[in-house]
Amino acid sequence: MLAVVEITGWHWAAFVTCILVFLALDLGVFHRRAHTVRFKEALAWTSVWFSMAMLFAVGLKFMRGNKEALEFFTGYIIEFSLSMDNVFVIALIFAYFRVPSQYQHRVLFWGILGALVMRGIMIGVGAALVERFAWLLYVLGAFLLLTGIRMLFVSDEEVHPERNVVIRLARRFCPVSPDFDGQKFTTHWNGKWALTPMALVLLMVETTDLLFAVDSIPAIFGVTTDRFIIFTSNVFAILGLRSLYFVLAGAIDYFRYLKIGLSFVLAFIGAKMLLDPHGEPSWWFQRKIPTGVSLLVVAVILLLSIIFSIIAARREHRAREQSADKP
Repeated sequence: MLAVVEITGWHWAAFVTCILVFLALDLGVFHRRAHTVRFKEALAWTSVWFSMAMLFAVGLKFMRGNKEALEFFTGYIIEFSLSMDNVFVIALIFAYFRVPSQYQHRVLFWGILGALVMRGIMIGVGAALVERFAWLLYVLGAFLLLTGIRMLFVSDEEVHPERNVVIRLARRFCPVSPDFDGQKFTTHWNGKWALTPMALVLLMVETTDLLFAVDSIPAIFGVTTDRFIIFTSNVFAILGLRSLYFVLAGAIDYFRYLKIGLSFVLAFIGAKMLLDPHGEPSWWFQRKIPTGVSLLVVAVILLLSIIFSIIAARREHRAREQSADKP
């Protein structure tokens, strides 16, 4: 058996450098000119990022063993699935601000770059706190359980930029032009520097992701407390979010029950953290919930929510066709 490779600062630096290179190629080569991202292109990029995540999992298997590779894969699936709810909110934001389709990729690129920085900080702080105060895992578990239950009964299908503190501060201290200026975030308006509506959209996307991160990052602590695995699984999930948006934005009706599924996922992870917060049997629950079992439960919940969504959407479609055929 090969010796386990210790994760050092060089591994962190190499991973971050590779991600920055991929992002530079994405914006500077593949999307240098603004264009509407079609379904086939988005699906191809989604496949690319997913394949890269799986290759990384294989690399972890050889470097760190099956356990951490499975933890990465489980964390990636959880973070990726929770990102899907973020996709639908982003679609609402783009619709509210009427962002031209050819400029949406640029907003998502910079939005996700900012999200990576914010999540990196949150993961570092969260991991340090959990390492020092182990009882925080119980708090996070209770938070996720309550959040999952709350999602079942709270439905918010609108965006409210006027309630966003960051947007209000931007409008208060910076002039904002009434119209877009291509894909620019700033412009000259009435003889002075001003933000464009694109900048407000970017701020809205960033703050929305921050709110989603409050739910998604604690969820992965239910799988592992290893900072490297938490960070890398989050990065791959967020990188796939851009292409995932263009895949799913036009098919929202086929994922109508996904939010219910995600609420059950959060509730399950929260319950798991309360039962065995450190991946070991607790004093009041003498059984360990293996990572493989957690992955299976999450996968089944998501699969069922998507299947029921597709069935409901097709039934509605047939009903509309039948009503249209009636004289």
